[in-house]
Amino acid sequence: MAHRILKRRRLNDESAAVLAGSKIIPSDPLAAATEDDKKSWKGFCEIESEPAFFNVMLRQFGVRGVKVQEVVSLEDEILAFLPRPVYGLIFLFKWKEDDPVKQELSCPRGVWFANQTISNACASVALLNIVNNIPELELGPNLQHFKDFTMSFTPALRGNAIGNFEKMDMLNGDLQLKNDASTRTKSKIAREDADESDAGFHFIAFVPIEGKVWKLDGLERQPQSLGEASSKDWLGLVKSDIETRMAEYEDGQIEFAILSLVQDPILSLVSSLAANIRGLRAVSTRLDDVIPDWKSFIPSATADDFLMMDNMLDGPDTDYNLKQEAIDQASATVGVQDKLASGAVVELLALRQELVAAQAGLRASIREEQQSVRVDEDKVASRRHDYMAALQVWVRCHVGKYFIKILKDEGA
Repeated sequence: MAHRILKRRRLNDESAAVLAGSKIIPSDPLAAATEDDKKSWKGFCEIESEPAFFNVMLRQFGVRGVKVQEVVSLEDEILAFLPRPVYGLIFLFKWKEDDPVKQELSCPRGVWFANQTISNACASVALLNIVNNIPELELGPNLQHFKDFTMSFTPALRGNAIGNFEKMDMLNGDLQLKNDASTRTKSKIAREDADESDAGFHFIAFVPIEGKVWKLDGLERQPQSLGEASSKDWLGLVKSDIETRMAEYEDGQIEFAILSLVQDPILSLVSSLAANIRGLRAVSTRLDDVIPDWKSFIPSATADDFLMMDNMLDGPDTDYNLKQEAIDQASATVGVQDKLASGAVVELLALRQELVAAQAGLRASIREEQQSVRVDEDKVASRRHDYMAALQVWVRCHVGKYFIKILKDEGA
């Protein structure tokens, strides 16, 4: 049997120069990843079950009004503390194939469901399988166009489209380092040698859609209905399903994570702040009508009271993302309106003081939410940073010290 002899061809200087400056053979493999590298990188990185990564992804998509929070327990008391509405849950677990008979024969009309056709994309697919099924959510122009464009696709075609979604590529490339190719090769070898218990973790989504609760698993061909439930009590069905799945694992395999997609608390806080301002205006107007010099009746205030009044808002404010339109559309609460009708000066002054204190609490809560956004950004920024250059310097320094020690020992 004849054997083909493969000869190694030597590149001429011109060809070598071309390849050295190309993406195939980078001129400096240790250099930090450039923006072009991140944009041209086609792939998905593994994402931890850390809400910060999901929140930053949502913001960079352009999605507004939703926030990802960790669910530490499925106890009813814990679930009750989640901000409402809860749009969906993301469940991370060691994947086991479910009974295919439970799946729908085809993807129902009105359910946006995508298969996972790309490695390491389960977190991104689970996230998209939820947000693309929330009609009232502001998706942003890029994601809204993607959803509309793929609405008539099959789940498999939607999965392929995710891989070609430029915004998704840029987000995952931004989280990935330039030396990912070598890192992932080593990771693949490590996974092949590892015990089965260290592999196979997967994100799936649970979301209520048009009166039914759906399990959307990108590794399954079609969605699975868990039963009928309203958007207010659907968590009970999901809780039962997740607890059943957890019970199938041995005690040593209890490694799960649950994330919730909820309405961003800052939305309701800003709305409450607008209503508070309308209430304060109404009280001031009422006091002006009853007794024009009502300000002289305000009791002596403490230093904290003066601080609250000095910082009190009576109009739009960019620091709190409070717009005049929101104030115009707001109205004083029913409780405030009832007290306004009484017309008693003492009660009106007490009501005003309550509103001032309530506003201080609202402003503090908004600042806390804004701070949590900055914390998320910082966490993701540390992941995006390419530490390879610093690592190389560190290694060179220590290797140099090692050889210097050897030379000294040999000379002794």
